[in-house]
Amino acid sequence: MAIELDTLTITSAHAAMKKGEYTPLELANAFLDKAKKQNSEVNAYLEFYDDIGAQAKVADGLFASGKATALTGIPVAVKDNILVKGKVASGASKILANHVATYDATVISKLKAQGAILLGRTNMDEFAMGSTTENSAFGVTKNPRDISRVAGGTSGGSAAAVAMKGALVALGSDTGGSVRLPAAFCGLVGLKPTYGSVSRYGLMATASSLDQIGTLAHSVEEARELFLAIKGHDPLDSTSMPDELMKNAPKKTKLRIGVPRKFVDVDGLAKEVREAFEATLDGFKKSGHEVVDIELPYLKYALPVYYIINPAEISANLARYDGIRYGYSEGENIHDVYFNSRGEGFGEEVKRRILLGTYILSAGYYDAYYNKANSLREIIRDDLAKAFKEVDIIATPTAPTAAYKIGEKSSDPLAMYLGDIFTVTANVAGLPALSVPMGKEKLPFGVQLMSRSCQEETLFQAGVIVETIWQHQ
Repeated sequence: MAIELDTLTITSAHAAMKKGEYTPLELANAFLDKAKKQNSEVNAYLEFYDDIGAQAKVADGLFASGKATALTGIPVAVKDNILVKGKVASGASKILANHVATYDATVISKLKAQGAILLGRTNMDEFAMGSTTENSAFGVTKNPRDISRVAGGTSGGSAAAVAMKGALVALGSDTGGSVRLPAAFCGLVGLKPTYGSVSRYGLMATASSLDQIGTLAHSVEEARELFLAIKGHDPLDSTSMPDELMKNAPKKTKLRIGVPRKFVDVDGLAKEVREAFEATLDGFKKSGHEVVDIELPYLKYALPVYYIINPAEISANLARYDGIRYGYSEGENIHDVYFNSRGEGFGEEVKRRILLGTYILSAGYYDAYYNKANSLREIIRDDLAKAFKEVDIIATPTAPTAAYKIGEKSSDPLAMYLGDIFTVTANVAGLPALSVPMGKEKLPFGVQLMSRSCQEETLFQAGVIVETIWQHQ
């Protein structure tokens, strides 16, 4: 039978495969055919895996034995900084162009155990540094909604793969908005979970206290299903949260939505984004939920705190790429190997952040910048904790604008960094956040919903309300 990819969901695909209407291999090939036709133009995938048949046999066995889960046979795209054993994992960097992973990331082990089918690795900003997926060593990923525009970053390849129907769902990583921003730009749902709720074992470290693996999908329910499949404590990850701390509060019939007005009313917020955001808030009210303005006086410091902590941790984490264990270029002596490998193997944005981070961590500036940023980080966390005693959700736009033209902000890094203004707070505080599409414009944008730690179910409840609001607009 013909598989209608445009209307397919995890639930409907699972039911169809369980009934025998089509096999996991047929489903995977349908998505692969679609992806391969568009990939030369969009550049979402860096590689399609060659073991789809073997993966499909595992899914067949789970269906036959009655052990299939919601993710069995579901085609998944994987960001290029998440390790898959025996496959290249380059972080979209020249320095790791031929690096083959020797083990599976925990999230990959969990998906394999459930019989999910990994279609391939997706493009990204090099080592997850950027906001647009223009910083990949292997070319820009374009937005399937308008190929003259960016897909968002750093998980732009994963978002584009799902948006162009080249995968049903995808894994990304989110350091400061890198799942939520491409979700907003590509018209998808993007989840950044609570820090520690999903194992980071096997995720290439960018900024260790900020990074979190997240999910991308067409609907809130599908983003939730993928999250449930990968969450849970992992003894291999020292920052992994104990399962008993991940309990969700009971579902509420009436949510209280907090809006930090002074923070939302920033210069550069596009008129159409503002209008869609206000329409979303009105929709919450009409649905019987309460919307209140809240004060978060320290929220304005989240972006500068992020751009001190982020490059500092990047500088430390990328020191391992020394040209010896992970080589790119040869030299006549050890000095040349170091300089040639890092000079030629790293792109401009990576070099920029390493230099900035090294400066921040230097003896004369460590206390003035890094320690002060960490002190402010705690104040921001306390600020949010007080707010969540009064509200269930904090709502903002996901990004100030819709996706912009490729190259439009490449020469102005500061302008690009400001695009993260609404998203970085969740990473600084370690809180879960969900981007859901809003608006009826040709170019999509998103509303960001943030909740207290481990309250992803509250986010999903609010996200479904947003979907309903815009289905009826």
